Amino acid sequence: MDMSGSGSSRTRRAGGARRTLVLDQVIAVIADRGYAGTRFIDVSEASGVAVSTLQGYFGSREDMLIEAMRRATSVAVAAMHELAARFDDPWQQLVAMVDRGLSTSVVTWRMLMEFWTAAAHDAELQEHAAELAKQYREPFIDAVRRGVEGGAFTPRFEVAAIVEVVVATIVGQLYPVVLGQQAPQDMDYRDVVLAQLAFALSASTDDSPPAPSQG
Repeated sequence: MDMSGSGSSRTRRAGGARRTLVLDQVIAVIADRGYAGTRFIDVSEASGVAVSTLQGYFGSREDMLIEAMRRATSVAVAAMHELAARFDDPWQQLVAMVDRGLSTSVVTWRMLMEFWTAAAHDAELQEHAAELAKQYREPFIDAVRRGVEGGAFTPRFEVAAIVEVVVATIVGQLYPVVLGQQAPQDMDYRDVVLAQLAFALSASTDDSPPAPSQG
């Protein structure tokens, strides 16, 4: 599945595989310093790549930062799709995706916070964000659809509304986690999310699913 979004006018081709590695360094610097605080020199110091080379790779500082955020968010969505593809049982798939979402790292949450803030002022990023939001929800909707077709779920509400609430609940951890007010993996929080989801779906589940491995 293409996770790149439809806007790509800022993307250059120079640099090849090394350029991709540099993008990952840009992502790390943005997570540490923020969108506004990340400069060519900061990325140069983190990656060991000269500022002149970075300019050749990306053109402007803004293009470098936006391309890095596009990559980071696309990778996160692709990872959710790859996880979902491992499950045949729709409830187990939903549990695994909720666990993945709730265990999002602080670095990733910081990147998403910077991405959404920048997208509020950039039409290309807004388009990318809208496409990613749609793609992120697809495996949730697919799991619910399969559960309904198999007789495991009898939704009490519209499927789209159920999925939207689940995603909003996961994303609701962003600021508390980034600000250090809540741990990325809070099992009490997780149990409530899954209980609400099971109720909304009238899901026929035997027992509460096990917590994800911390290893």
